[in-house]
This record gives sequence, structure tokens and C-alpha cells, in this order.
Amino acid sequence: MSSITKEMQEGITPNKAIEMLTEGNQRFLNKNVLNRDLHAQVLATSGGQNPYAVVLSCIDSRVPVELTFDQGIGDIFSARVAGNVVNEDVLGSIEYACGVAGSKAILVLGHTKCGAVTAACQGVELGNITALLSKIKPAINEVKERTGAVDVEEVTKSNVRQSIIEIRSKSTMLSDLEKEGSIKIIGAVYHVEDGSVTFL
Repeated sequence: MSSITKEMQEGITPNKAIEMLTEGNQRFLNKNVLNRDLHAQVLATSGGQNPYAVVLSCIDSRVPVELTFDQGIGDIFSARVAGNVVNEDVLGSIEYACGVAGSKAILVLGHTKCGAVTAACQGVELGNITALLSKIKPAINEVKERTGAVDVEEVTKSNVRQSIIEIRSKSTMLSDLEKEGSIKIIGAVYHVEDGSVTFL
């Protein structure tokens, strides 16, 4: 499997990008991953990169994004922060991926049994973690208002949706690209129990 060229990237639609991620996760689940020469991909991408998607995910060690979606070197951008929350640096990174480097899809990927979401639900306050967890509070409030309780897995899904709202509202560039059909912004949850991804 060769690395993605600029011509290949330009031919990928936002819907196709999402389909490629979906198919990659299915290969991962089926233990039928593509045969790649990673060293050859290192050489092929040394002069430039053409990733077709950017994934914003949690730092959790159980969620290895490239492996989860059966992607090689140079295929996707991976932005990682505890709780897959949005801040200025993450937003700038995603803007670079889509506005400069030509990626066609943004996937916000939460995951089950998320430590950051659990800690936020428990009201943990500790060092710089406090400010990070505060970004998950809107999701906690949304779930509490909707269901009358705080369920970690429901908050995880709500937090993914909240991050998408933040991307659209805080980045005119990305919002405009989505409106004109150049990119799609979607959410999903990775299940640490079996490696599957459920798109929201």
C-alpha cells in the first residue's frame, strides 16, 4: 500500500474520506489490515504529506488512531488531547490540516471508559487538569438537563458533539469549508472493549 499523493488526496471527497476511515476500522476488527511497507512510506512522505483526514482524539493509550483505522504513514493527521476537547492550539492544528494541507474530513473521536470524562463527572480538581476538565462541563450539563443524571458514556457522546460545536463556532475557516462542501465534520466513539468505532 503506497502513501497518498497530492493527486490522490484531491480526488477524495469528504464522504469518501469518512468511508475510508470506516473501512479501515472494519479491516482492523476483521484482523485483515492492509500490507504496508512503513519504511517505504517514510521515504515516500519525506518530501511532503497529503493526509486525507484529521482525527481529534483523546491521549488514552488504548486508542491508537492510526492502528484503529488501519492507516499508514502520511494518511491522516492525529491531534490528541485528554478528553478530545477543543482549545486554540487544537483548533489551529485542525485549520492547518484542512485549510492548508487539504484534508477532507474532521473526525472528533471520543472513547468509552474515558478517564478525563470520568474525572470531570466526579468534579476532580488538580493542577492544570482542572482547566482541561472544565471544557467537559458543558457536556455534563447537557446530559444532566436531558436525562436528569450524569452517565459517563452519555457525557462522552455529548462531549464529542460539544467539540464539534466548538470547532464550527470558533473557526470561521472550518465552518466556511464545511458549508461549501469542501470538508465534513463528524463525531464517533471508539469502544475500548472491542476496538469498534460507532459513528454518531
